[in-house]
Amino acid sequence: MSEASISSGAAGGPSHVSKISEAVIRIAGNSQDGIQAIGGFLARLAGRSEQEVITFMTIPSTISGGPSIFQVRIGTGEVLSAGDEADLLVAFYQHSYNDHLNSLKKGGLVLYDCDHVEPNPAYEAQYRHIKVPVSSLTVEAIGGAGRDKGKNIFVLGLLAKMYALNVEKLVGLVSERFRGKDPSVLQNALGAFNAGYAYSLDKAVETFQFAGELAGRGSQVVMTGNEAIAYGAVAAGIRFGAAYPITPSSEIMEILRHELPKYGGSFIQCEDEIASMSMALGASYAGRLAITSSSGPGISLKMEAVGWGIMAEVPVIIVDVQRGGPSTGLPTQVEQSDLNIAVYGSHGDAPRIVIAPTSVEDAFYTTIEATNLARKYSVPVFILSDQAIATRIEAFPEPDLEKICQDIMPSLDPVESHKAYDLAAPDGLVAHKPPGTRMLDGRYPVVTGLEHDEYGHPSGSAKLHTVMTAKRRKKIQALAATLPAPAVYGAPEGDVLLITWGSAKGPAQEVVDRAQKAGERISALNIRYIQPLPGGLEAIFDRFKHLFVVELNDEGLYGFGQLAGLLRSVYCRKNITGINKTEGLTWKVREIHDLVHAKLAALKS
Repeated sequence: MSEASISSGAAGGPSHVSKISEAVIRIAGNSQDGIQAIGGFLARLAGRSEQEVITFMTIPSTISGGPSIFQVRIGTGEVLSAGDEADLLVAFYQHSYNDHLNSLKKGGLVLYDCDHVEPNPAYEAQYRHIKVPVSSLTVEAIGGAGRDKGKNIFVLGLLAKMYALNVEKLVGLVSERFRGKDPSVLQNALGAFNAGYAYSLDKAVETFQFAGELAGRGSQVVMTGNEAIAYGAVAAGIRFGAAYPITPSSEIMEILRHELPKYGGSFIQCEDEIASMSMALGASYAGRLAITSSSGPGISLKMEAVGWGIMAEVPVIIVDVQRGGPSTGLPTQVEQSDLNIAVYGSHGDAPRIVIAPTSVEDAFYTTIEATNLARKYSVPVFILSDQAIATRIEAFPEPDLEKICQDIMPSLDPVESHKAYDLAAPDGLVAHKPPGTRMLDGRYPVVTGLEHDEYGHPSGSAKLHTVMTAKRRKKIQALAATLPAPAVYGAPEGDVLLITWGSAKGPAQEVVDRAQKAGERISALNIRYIQPLPGGLEAIFDRFKHLFVVELNDEGLYGFGQLAGLLRSVYCRKNITGINKTEGLTWKVREIHDLVHAKLAALKS
């Protein structure tokens, strides 16, 4: 973590202040302790300080709560993942200490609440321990209620002292968080923060100071992936949405329910997923492109209506925030196991567009892109996010809203004639005219889930079904022809190409960085467009001996995961195989690197 050390002559302070380029801080406690709030404050401070930040969190799936962590990686250089090992562990309880001490780097710091934690002497030589009576000092600072309600803010004050953080900005963030509540709540929070900041760290070996800020970073926004999708929808011009609450996608619904009315729109919480999908399709047919969001179990319920949208060629945005499955599975943990249902869900031949954003920033812009693609190709578009992207916090350059915000208000101007499914249209691209649009020739098209003619009237004609099925396919093929080949991260050729999608991109790219230093010929390629696949992949694959698809799902019956299976079916390459795990946790850089070596060793034997 340290780059250099300088002496500090501050009275009562530690003897050394170390200049650092980044820090990984893991906070472990119970979900009721507000540890997510600590991490959120640190992450948002990094964003306002022109630093890069990525977070990672686990929360229990039970209503009663339980053990939870929040990890934040802050850096003045490029940050691609939440970090493998922590520089500092904050342990609120004995289980926090016991379960997460092995997450520390050797020689790392563990700051523990000695009111609840008894350190293990066997580890005192491996890790530097800082003993602080957090609970009792919080009570002393703000009264009896503070034991459970304020110790997280006390710890935030301690961290501000340890890392020489901008106190003025932190106080501003705390004040924003409690704005609108009883003044005593903010008073207690600031009291706890000040008490933590004032606590003497003279027994600590050192404190830390970030080496600087990112040059030219400019104004940043700090948000989660769910927030990015919601605000991306607003910027894209979407003014209607419908959904049913489900972890971990509910935040999208809550934000849009609050924000859309500000712009003349509305968001409806429906009685179930079937209703929300149908309502979104109805709004889209009416001319106001709509969005719906869910997770795996809800996506399953939406599929019959998705098939109707494909047959009727009605555009709609469907956000799938993936979690562990099947069934109720792991509601609060990450997995990438919905690719197959996003690509193949619904019966019959039902082509649609599927895009997998790779980061919080990408989630924002992907939502705008998905909106435009849905309107152009008159088709449902899936945004395949996951729990890791949805809940983590990142900072990225502030979007130029004047350039990207768009108005997609439909026009009701009369038209001479309109075939909603015109077979003569180039690439089959025809947009519906909103109901109420006057047709001067007196012939009004309809929509239906039945096969139909060019005006939408139901037909059982074998010839029509053949050409309409081809029309729906050719639209997606037309999009594929426009998609550029993704860029290779690292050398353009070599021994191993790590193929990723979604949240696996960052850790895989860090593997490439490490491998290059070790003289290993490893590169990475991320695929955002899952359906259709972009062009140029085969030429890239030709330049590598081994193609390892890194994804958070099971290796399946035949030894490869879902994207690997899709790629093998398209390109018929035996050297496409999988690197998979199903722990409900994000990838660590070291895990991927070790599994690459294991795969290569197995192939040689």
